[in-house]
Amino acid sequence: MQDPIDLYYWPTPNGWKISIALEEFGLPYDTHLINIGKGDQFAPDFLKIAPNNRMPAITDPDGPDGAPVSIFESGAILQYLARKTGRFCGETERQRIEVDQWLMWQMGGVGPMAGQCHHFIKYAPYMDPPQDIPYAKDRYRAETARLYGVLDRRLEGRDFVCDSFSIADMAIWPWASLWEGQEQTLEDKPNLAAWLARCADREGVQRGRAHHAELRSDNRGKDAQNNLFKR
Repeated sequence: MQDPIDLYYWPTPNGWKISIALEEFGLPYDTHLINIGKGDQFAPDFLKIAPNNRMPAITDPDGPDGAPVSIFESGAILQYLARKTGRFCGETERQRIEVDQWLMWQMGGVGPMAGQCHHFIKYAPYMDPPQDIPYAKDRYRAETARLYGVLDRRLEGRDFVCDSFSIADMAIWPWASLWEGQEQTLEDKPNLAAWLARCADREGVQRGRAHHAELRSDNRGKDAQNNLFKR
């Protein structure tokens, strides 16, 4: 049994990607909470691991050639864990290409667009002074809806995004599971709705999603917003 991986984490969609992955991979890990509302992501020790001052990040004491390695960016972490274990990344090169492209689709599309949707719907109107911007809300709400339409069509006749459960599902599900807060609808997306429920039934997803869930907050206070959106 390997030494535990150090997980630097807060219960957000990006954090859930890695807590879900570690549970699904069955890898031991120790959690170091990075309270993004209090500014822990700017601590010098954390910046040595994650220079972009974003969680999640990991340190694996049993990295390449047996030497420790630290990794930031959730997509890179997922790919690393998949390579390390040889699981959830496809068994052939064609399958690996499928998984990688849908993982990149999440990293470049669903994550940023749904994240902006959250920002302008849930946070910006509570800033001081309030920033209630109808164009921004409409823009990101519509783009998130477009992306979920792409996903719904992809899932036609499939149980999971790349047929078998993979790191692509682990990356997409945490964001898509918050569709209500993004002011989306599933009434016209039956494949997406079924996939959301199918992933949620997995024990690893349940454990990863519940990891320190009691610490979640709306982070609408002035101090929290200053730390979250510091320039």
